[in-house]
Amino acid sequence: MATERAGDAMEHPGSEDVPNYPIGSVDNALRLLRLFGRQKSVRVAEAGRDIGVARSTAHRLMQMLQYHGFVSQDPESKAYTAGPELIGMAVSLVGGLDLRVVARPIMEDMVRQLGETVHISILRGSDIFFVESIETTKSLRVGSRTGMVLPAHATASGKVLLAGLEPDEVRRLLPQTKLASLTGLTLTNRRDLEAHLVRVRELGYASNFGESEDEVWSVAVPVRGASGNVRASLAISAPPSRLDKDAVADIAGVLREGADRIGAVLPA
Repeated sequence: MATERAGDAMEHPGSEDVPNYPIGSVDNALRLLRLFGRQKSVRVAEAGRDIGVARSTAHRLMQMLQYHGFVSQDPESKAYTAGPELIGMAVSLVGGLDLRVVARPIMEDMVRQLGETVHISILRGSDIFFVESIETTKSLRVGSRTGMVLPAHATASGKVLLAGLEPDEVRRLLPQTKLASLTGLTLTNRRDLEAHLVRVRELGYASNFGESEDEVWSVAVPVRGASGNVRASLAISAPPSRLDKDAVADIAGVLREGADRIGAVLPA
C-alpha cells in the first residue's frame, strides 16, 4: 500500500484528491516548475532529487520546459532559471497585464516620436523584467527585450527603479558590495551604485552607455502610480551612433510625458 509522504500537502496544494488517472510526466513537470517559486536557480541533479526521478528524466523534463520558454539555462553554470513564459504568466497575474495593455499605445507613440525601440519594465528582486518592448522599424535597431530579465544595477531601467526605493531597501536587494559585471562599463561596486542613484533621483532619469550590453545605449524614466510610488520604468534603447549624450535630457523629457500618461491610467 502506498504511503503518503510528509511533504505531499505542500507538493499538491490545489486539491487533496489525487486524480483518478494521473499523468506522471505532467505531475513531474509541474512540480519542477514549483521549484522556481522557492529558489532562483535549479540544477538538474537537485531537480531530480526533489521530485524523485532519475537525473536523465529530470534533464529531459527541463529540456521540454526550456523548449516552451518556461525555463532558461545559463550557458556557463548550466543551472536553470525561470524563463520568459513563466515570468510573463506571473506578471500577468499580479497586474503586469494591465500595465502592458495600458502602456502599449503610449509606447507606440514614443517610438514614433523618438524613432527608437521602447521598453517598459518592472523590478523583480534585484533584477528587472521587461514587460513589453516595441521595436523601431529602422534596419539597425535594438531588438525586443520582452520577457528578458537583467540585473537592475546594470540597466537604465533598473537604476530608475532602484532609485525609487529607500537606500535600506536597495541594500536588502543587493546585500553584496561586489556586483555582477555584464560589460567593462558596468557599475560593480554597491557604494558607487548608491552614489549614482542619488544623482538619478536628482535628475529624474537614468542613462546606460554600454553597461548592460556592448553597443547599446539607453535612457529611462520612472512610471509613477496615483500614490506617487514608482510602478515601472519607461525607456528607449538605441545604437550609440544614434543616441547623442547631449540630447539625453531632452529624450528623458519626452519619455517623462509618456510615463505620466501611463501612470495616469494605471489601476490603483
